[in-house]
Amino acid sequence: MDLNYVKKLIKLLDTSDLAEIEIEEEGSKIRLSKPRPKITQNIPAVQLPNLAAQGLPAQAAPKAEEKKEEAKAENIIEVRSPMVGTFYRSPSPDADAYVNVGTEIKPGKTICIIEAMKLMNEIEAEVAGKIVKILVENGQAVEFDQVLFHVEKK
Repeated sequence: MDLNYVKKLIKLLDTSDLAEIEIEEEGSKIRLSKPRPKITQNIPAVQLPNLAAQGLPAQAAPKAEEKKEEAKAENIIEVRSPMVGTFYRSPSPDADAYVNVGTEIKPGKTICIIEAMKLMNEIEAEVAGKIVKILVENGQAVEFDQVLFHVEKK
């Protein structure tokens, strides 16, 4: 492939909303990708009516256990699938899983593979923490942005 052609592809990827380009020509293959932006959404607070003033029973205050869960939930990060494909916990059927519940992870550590169009895409951790929950079974099809893991952030 011509270097100018590759530069044009890079420029196309940078200026578009595409996250990945893969081209195969005359026995040569090139795959370019860029990190997907994190999507955050701010939801405005809603003012609830005063139930006691309307003669309705007020709900009980949250219990201490519920408060602990809420505090813990604030520290939990969802690892989501960056693509549609098949989820694999290990590099091969007879190999150990990349991570299990309780495994400590660091940014850049491979945590699973998603196979898409016969390509094995290693998914790496973006935060340091501990795997708290694995939400997908080995070999299961996953959708884009589907939650794969819960990680307790350090």
